[in-house]
Amino acid sequence: MALQLNASALLRLPGGVAGPGYDRARLKAGIVHVGVGNFHRAHMAVYLDRLFSLGEGHHWAVLGAGVRPADAEMRAKLAEQDWLTTVVELDPKGLSARVTGGMIGFVPVEAEATIAAMADPAIRIVSLTITEGGYYVDAQSGGFDATHPDMVAEAATPRAPRTVFGMILAALRRRRAADVAPFTVMSCDNLPENGHVTARAVIGLARRSDPAFADWIAANVAFPNSMVDCITPATSDRERALVAERFGLVDAAPVVCEPFRQWVLEDHFPAGRPALERVGVEFVQDVAAYELMKLRILNGGHAAIAYPSALVGHHFVHEAMADPLIARWLDTLERQEIVPTLARIPGVSYDAYLAKVTERFSNPEVGDTIRRLCLDGSNRQPKFILPTLSQALAADRPLEGLALEVALWCRYCAGIDEAGRAIAPNDENWAELSLRAQAAKDDPGAFLANRAVFGALGEEPRFAAAFARQLGRLWSEGVHPVLADYIG
Repeated sequence: MALQLNASALLRLPGGVAGPGYDRARLKAGIVHVGVGNFHRAHMAVYLDRLFSLGEGHHWAVLGAGVRPADAEMRAKLAEQDWLTTVVELDPKGLSARVTGGMIGFVPVEAEATIAAMADPAIRIVSLTITEGGYYVDAQSGGFDATHPDMVAEAATPRAPRTVFGMILAALRRRRAADVAPFTVMSCDNLPENGHVTARAVIGLARRSDPAFADWIAANVAFPNSMVDCITPATSDRERALVAERFGLVDAAPVVCEPFRQWVLEDHFPAGRPALERVGVEFVQDVAAYELMKLRILNGGHAAIAYPSALVGHHFVHEAMADPLIARWLDTLERQEIVPTLARIPGVSYDAYLAKVTERFSNPEVGDTIRRLCLDGSNRQPKFILPTLSQALAADRPLEGLALEVALWCRYCAGIDEAGRAIAPNDENWAELSLRAQAAKDDPGAFLANRAVFGALGEEPRFAAAFARQLGRLWSEGVHPVLADYIG
């Protein structure tokens, strides 16, 4: 019979399950983490668990926090198991499980509790995983979207915040009033220059109501950039059953992930930081090149395989990679049009990185779904594909494959796959995307005219012509023949 996961279970974990190699009672919180989802628990929480097991950094434990209903649901699940999480690494050579214990609490999901936790002098880092779309980025300018209704409301009532950025401002205001040094704000979300994006959101919101305070934040608060990576599928009954049946634990919110993880961090932590270099985190002066490598090769690669795979009916990512045309399309696009846009990183081989990405996508144990890769294209395309397209245009490089990727996304947004099956809505802007994609069958410019996604890029003649050409062929010939023709 499976054992209920909680603190007492740590004394009798089933064989083959590793537990925390430290006394959790001796941990002290030094980090408030907002957005305790699967990725955080597969990534940052695992690094901290490893560090604590070395006998180091015990004053850097995590307090969870959140601002959404889903965060309250996660808090309730984790409270029942004393904030413990089972992490299963899906290595095709053999699965392994560990219970991580670096989270020692989770504040109530309401503003005052969150602000109070952040304002505590013991907290020196506030970290975030709030999704790529949670930073109020203006799609056209790339800057902070001060006109978003959430931000307009926050600026009007700064003493009653409802978003994480408003709560950060309230906590910083309290610390400044109490003469307590500010915490470092560390984004762990998967978007370019995530530290700079976070700074623009925090400072931009402050400037709407208190310009002098905004200037103080700009001068005194650190927002390090980071590159994070670990493929982490969503948790379903399938994963809960795996943990119970294979490892003998009842965990309401286990995490499964690939055995690979990477974290590259800008070393800018004025208030101090855990010694994560001891457990494999790379600290560098400039993360930008590493970010770009990952965002273009891995995330761009995910986008490249997502839409053709969905259109031809593949369900799992590893199934798509077993389709020779999908695998060759990915490799050809990466080598011909994506990798050439990247500057060299000393000591890094793009060939080796691409080979590792291909291996990771092909891992059958991960069970990652094509639908997950297709999710939220209106937020992901402007981050993972369109900047590469813009650079290719500016440098007069080939872009036919990149235009084909956008055409595949458009074809997907039309809402029906090649077998005539309906594609369920998969984007917060699905209604508009579908209308534009259906109109684009006769007028390709209808899709590119979506300035919230494409900005001025949709008006670039060379891109627009390539997009129209590829979209027309997708409708008339189908996915596989078009991919085959591109591969040559």
